[in-house]
Amino acid sequence: MPVRLQHEDFDLNAELARLRAGRPEIGAVVAFVGTVRDMGAGGPVALMELEHYPGMTEAALEEISAQAMLRWPVSEVLVVHRIGALKACEQIVLAAVAAPHRGDAFAACEFVMDYLKTRAPFWKKEWGPAGARWVEAREHDEAALARWEPAVPERSQ
Repeated sequence: MPVRLQHEDFDLNAELARLRAGRPEIGAVVAFVGTVRDMGAGGPVALMELEHYPGMTEAALEEISAQAMLRWPVSEVLVVHRIGALKACEQIVLAAVAAPHRGDAFAACEFVMDYLKTRAPFWKKEWGPAGARWVEAREHDEAALARWEPAVPERSQ
């Protein structure tokens, strides 16, 4: 379950090619790429800063990926999340799931993103004409989790 946090941008095609390489059982790859919007709840956004807690963030993403692999028969889950300062329109996250069948890949990818948005320890600050403001959790992101409950219990180490 590859999980990476990085400052630099990622190449979607290269990431998906690596995910599929030498895996003849893969019949579907579903990928979600999130980008920094130019408009936030507080108005225009020129820049977003993403902070995280090293070690804790990677562990949370690995656990989310592991839960997806327990729930669906998928071959691989990939999460690449950028950190640091990002401008509007830049890529911020890639969640990709490879599976023998598309239905499982779609469901697992949605699960990963729903949990990533609400349970991964990231802190986002938007910068715009009025200055900086921290991005608060959104009710609709929390509500999206309800369809996945009960959650798969964490695996023992």
